[in-house]
Amino acid sequence: MSDSRSRGAMDRRGFIRGAGLAGAAAVAGRLPRCLAGAAAGKSARPNFLILLTDDQRADTLGCMGNRIIKTPNLDELGSQGVIFNNAFVTTSICMASRTSILTGQYERRHGCTFGTPPLTEKAMAQTYPALLRRAGYRTGFIGKFGVSVRNPRQYFDVWEGFGGQGKYEHKDEQGRPKHLTRIMGEQAESFLNGCRRDRPFCLSISFKAPHCQDGDPRQFIYDPAYKDLYKDAEIPVPKTATEAHFQKLPKFLQATEGRKRWEMRFATPAMFQESVKSYYRLVTGVDVVVGRIRERLEKLGLAENTVIVFTSDNGFYLGERGLAGKWYAHEESIRVPLIVYDPRMPASKRRRRVDPVALNIDLAPTILSIAGLGVPRGMQGRSLVPLLEGDRPAWRKDFFYEHLFERNNIPKSEGVRTDRWKYIRYFEQRPVYEELYDMQSDPLEERNLATDAAHRGKLGEMRKRCDELREMAKGGGGL
Repeated sequence: MSDSRSRGAMDRRGFIRGAGLAGAAAVAGRLPRCLAGAAAGKSARPNFLILLTDDQRADTLGCMGNRIIKTPNLDELGSQGVIFNNAFVTTSICMASRTSILTGQYERRHGCTFGTPPLTEKAMAQTYPALLRRAGYRTGFIGKFGVSVRNPRQYFDVWEGFGGQGKYEHKDEQGRPKHLTRIMGEQAESFLNGCRRDRPFCLSISFKAPHCQDGDPRQFIYDPAYKDLYKDAEIPVPKTATEAHFQKLPKFLQATEGRKRWEMRFATPAMFQESVKSYYRLVTGVDVVVGRIRERLEKLGLAENTVIVFTSDNGFYLGERGLAGKWYAHEESIRVPLIVYDPRMPASKRRRRVDPVALNIDLAPTILSIAGLGVPRGMQGRSLVPLLEGDRPAWRKDFFYEHLFERNNIPKSEGVRTDRWKYIRYFEQRPVYEELYDMQSDPLEERNLATDAAHRGKLGEMRKRCDELREMAKGGGGL
């Protein structure tokens, strides 16, 4: 174990006490440089640990600038890997986003969200776990699957998944309370104990945390071991979490599920403090489990060949604009953490932050590319391997956002995000309601410029681009 890794392990222990073989890579048409020179075969293939949280916004890690939350293990992972400063989801709702992660496709392409038909077997066969398994990988899934698929266990060698939201509170064999996140960590260690060095594996762990427990008045049900964590902290109230910002919303957004859930979580200063602290405790619980899994990888001699990806299925409002939940295209809802750690790469290339936009649809092609497998033409995302390797390829200048879930009190929307501008339209409203923000001068999205005559030209430009990207999202090809 390296000195820095040893220090990280000691820090974690102190904290816990206190609280198809090788194919062509998709974009470059070659193996990633981290595999170049290795024999095409089992020795050239890395393991994968895919860590997905639920409803975790981008700024809830220490390595993403949060000075209150305690995430030492994920911060260490970030310090050793590549942090994507601008990672986004293309749709901010769990089922659609998780399907996009599996398939590398926009929702308009894969067509799967709540209330839609299940993802077909043909489509599921082209997802990253199915393709890795076909190439000889031992695959496992733990936690919230969150995708409508008939008999999903058939695509994994080890299945510890559950349908629906699941529940946080369980009991061990002696009847003592045991939190779901802790159980999932033990399941992960059990999977790793069954792995062999001569056969690569891909373990996908899909945490329920920090998602709320729907229907329970406590909402964010954390492990009791962390009940005193953040007790003396004062969580800053977001600048936009005011009644004035709520009143600036159009009437149809004021009467949505987002406001209903705000009333359950953030309606008073005391509720705000307790809800955010409990949300943070759930994130910390994940962090502790990640640390234990990494220690298990090291003990088994698997760490030096295991690529780790950490991200979330969507962001989350913590009271901004008088809202809770996700769904809409504001930054709090669509921006997520993303860390990729490939221990086989030189430290000089790993220990970096990169600014180009990464999307949830990029994860599947990235995983397949790192594995040295071909990427199906139907995947619309782009492999992040060139960015991981420190290259400066021609990259996307914008991306398309969509939210198509059929529910009366969650309006559908779509839009475009560039490095400077954001355009949002609620296309079922009559008249269509539009928003335009200059993200450079107004990063909190406080001034809607859609009705500003001075920005009429930019509004028209963004409308046109939204139409173009929507049509591209429906079909195949990279975006």
